[in-house]
Amino acid sequence: MDLSEKLGILADAAKYDASCASSGARGRRAERGGIGSTEGSGICHSYTPDGRCVSLLKILLTNYCIYDCSYCINRRSSGVRRARFTPDEVVRLTLDFYRRNYIEGLFLSSGIIRSPDYTMEQLVSVVKTLRQTHDFAGYIHLKTIPNAAPELVREAGRYVDRLSINVELPRQEDLDALAPEKTLVQITRSMDTIRDGIAQAREEKFGFAPAGQATQMIVGATDATDAVLLRTSASLYAGQQLRRVYYSAFSPIPDGSSALPQAAPPLLREHRLYQADWLLRFYGFRVDELTTAARPNLSLELDPKTSWALRNRESFPVDVNTASKEELLRVPGIGVRSVKRMLAARRWRRLRMDDLARLRIVLNRARPFITTEDYHPTRLGPDSAKLAARLEAEAQLDLWAAAEAAALTGEV
Repeated sequence: MDLSEKLGILADAAKYDASCASSGARGRRAERGGIGSTEGSGICHSYTPDGRCVSLLKILLTNYCIYDCSYCINRRSSGVRRARFTPDEVVRLTLDFYRRNYIEGLFLSSGIIRSPDYTMEQLVSVVKTLRQTHDFAGYIHLKTIPNAAPELVREAGRYVDRLSINVELPRQEDLDALAPEKTLVQITRSMDTIRDGIAQAREEKFGFAPAGQATQMIVGATDATDAVLLRTSASLYAGQQLRRVYYSAFSPIPDGSSALPQAAPPLLREHRLYQADWLLRFYGFRVDELTTAARPNLSLELDPKTSWALRNRESFPVDVNTASKEELLRVPGIGVRSVKRMLAARRWRRLRMDDLARLRIVLNRARPFITTEDYHPTRLGPDSAKLAARLEAEAQLDLWAAAEAAALTGEV
């Protein structure tokens, strides 16, 4: 099998991993005679926090695997065509693609061959060669192998921008059913090693995965509710200091297990989880505010913040000229950046509706929940069915525009 055939197989096999953003990479430029930079521009694959587009070569070292995870296209019992790169081939591909200005970095993962430690040694060999032999200064995101030796994980962290390990499923009972060779204990142990390495590097000022760690969870492969997924995410953010949790809607695979659903969940569910995740991280919400015992799954009709606002009508409307930062962050249509601009503007004048428009507030969503100097709606009544219906209709009209804006600005 030639290199181009391997590339076709192993690039396609890597497409199911959503956690390949490059946000948080530190600025790095090659020394004289080296190659690469984390600060250039290129093909659109992922975005940094400032909106810059970054291209990554996203491949597996191999799609052979000794594990038989039911949800994975590369599982041991799968009939897919197999291929395997050598470490030197991955290095050569990365450098060749970079020199042609196709990419700015590498996202490298792998099936597990022989053992977790053997596979991890192969991955470390790739990134070590790129950094030390070729002085490659581009972005590198490496997937950690579950249950690999801590010393191998620590060595990998010296050469990459981001390390990550996929939780995949939020509960041990889910793993027992679909991935019996994996345990959450193994996964969190590797996460602990990465977390501690990052903390030590920060304290002693040496390089170790400066873009932090991330993980991915599959949505809809089991009966785990959004509440379960979000509680797991909140626990990982608190305990592991994760940079991101990525949500990937389950996709039915050829010859899949009978334990798997026959259809994929709505992609909108994945989108709502990202919105809720953002509210947990930056808006001060708790999981038990975004979901309830009666409704453990997020609404597909309304975004999570609007759903919360309609369940808590007594908290609205809020006066944008006197409300605290925390109160403003809970108003639909007002994001983190908008709140900062509003607080700054309030020092000089009392805000009116046209001021909010200039500050880029999403007025069609915010208007029912606020008062301004020149706008004083009545308090929301006990029956908000009409308002909910109108907001649902508007949400359907501007869903994709809102999703794009949220991806670029982080405002929900």
